[in-house]
Amino acid sequence: MNEEQGLSDQYGRASPWPLFVALGLVVSEVGVFLGLFTVAVFGLVLFGGSIAGILTESGYTSRPWPTLLGFGGVLAVAGLGLVVWQVPLAAVTLENFGRDGVLSRSVAIVAAGVILAAAGSVASVAEQTTV
Repeated sequence: MNEEQGLSDQYGRASPWPLFVALGLVVSEVGVFLGLFTVAVFGLVLFGGSIAGILTESGYTSRPWPTLLGFGGVLAVAGLGLVVWQVPLAAVTLENFGRDGVLSRSVAIVAAGVILAAAGSVASVAEQTTV
């Protein structure tokens, strides 16, 4: 009898990444839709990191750093595009940050993108210098 039920001989272990992908997506949606800045940033960083991890584990990429950099860039551009498209540029001030829901949500998306892109680029440079 097979002691590890549900796992075939081809796959020796179950991956934890699908749980983190789902959790990151849910947390980021809750944070963005409810306007909770830190929750949105945390959820998007968790989602992006989990995507990079699952792609690396499954063999689609050899390292997670380019995926982090790319996903962070997409988030930053999307957040900036949302600000330019939805918010009058004269209204982009620190005073309006708390009042304008679209502005604060967009800045959360940009912040998560910058964090992911910075993590991907710094880790990639650090990996190249240690090799």
